[in-house]
Amino acid sequence: MIRVLFICHGNICRSPMAEFIFKKMVSNTGISDKFYIASAAVSNEEHGNPVYPPCRKLLNEHGIDCSEKRAVQIKKSDYDKYDYIIAMEAYNLIGLKRIIGDDTENKVHLLLDYTENPGDIDDPWYSGEYVTAYNDIERGLKGFLSNVSKFEDKMYKFLF
Repeated sequence: MIRVLFICHGNICRSPMAEFIFKKMVSNTGISDKFYIASAAVSNEEHGNPVYPPCRKLLNEHGIDCSEKRAVQIKKSDYDKYDYIIAMEAYNLIGLKRIIGDDTENKVHLLLDYTENPGDIDDPWYSGEYVTAYNDIERGLKGFLSNVSKFEDKMYKFLF
């Protein structure tokens, strides 16, 4: 099973969007059983809060229910629990390093690094650009899934 943790600042906008879009994506392709998918924050300021209403509304418009999601903060022990820790922006990497320490196993990446246009996904909480964030996240997730699938296919062929 491939364990993926998506990270943003507060775990109320970008990382839960990534979590739930990715869950739908792998479900639609029939490979949900191959993944454990979650999201978390580098800060504790939104702990326990639901997904921010404009994000929740946008996800609902795409047939995605995130009503049960509550913000959580990443813990140091999560580094050992997950295979991939995918951040939304470079600023999140600073918080990740503070919490988990050095990325000795190369698990930490930016989501858009899996696309032809690497960079940050702007925080829609500040910009108000929820649709742009959704589209950027979806683009990054498609690149990530393609990358992971290629790797997993090679590992499968190697092992069997």
